[in-house]
Amino acid sequence: MAEIDQTELLVQHIAEHQNRLYGYVFSMLGDHARASDVLQETNLVLWRKRGEFRAGQAFLPWAFAIARFQILAHVRDRGREKCLLDSELVELLADETEQQAERFEAVRHALRRCMSKLTPEHQELVQQRYFHSTPIDKLAESLGKTTSAVKVALLRIRRSLGDCIERQMAES
Repeated sequence: MAEIDQTELLVQHIAEHQNRLYGYVFSMLGDHARASDVLQETNLVLWRKRGEFRAGQAFLPWAFAIARFQILAHVRDRGREKCLLDSELVELLADETEQQAERFEAVRHALRRCMSKLTPEHQELVQQRYFHSTPIDKLAESLGKTTSAVKVALLRIRRSLGDCIERQMAES
């Protein structure tokens, strides 16, 4: 049963991070067709190595490391063809991207913790505006408030979340 849960978790992570993985690969190769090919190879390797992934482990750095090796293999195999980058530059860019991904994950976790500290009304306002892209005038109408009042409320919530995230990051 635990194997099924691990497999399901990995599939969720792969699906959730496809766009980021593609962006990572594309940023290294600069060609959509090549990036798609390397992403598919990366997905296959992620699947083959599913036994190495553990619940609680940061998925994105692990996936980026695998993608990096796939990119390097692609650059090596296609060495005679025109590629945007050489292996050394891929390594440098990959290191930087992986560090940024780790920071992004830390910020995302901090945001989740900070969101849970908001009042239910403020959580709902953030959800409607930023997750469902509800226009401010529609939010104001549904809440019986002016657009200015909603804008001010969102500004205060964003500031509060920003301060909370900064505190969370400083504590980490």
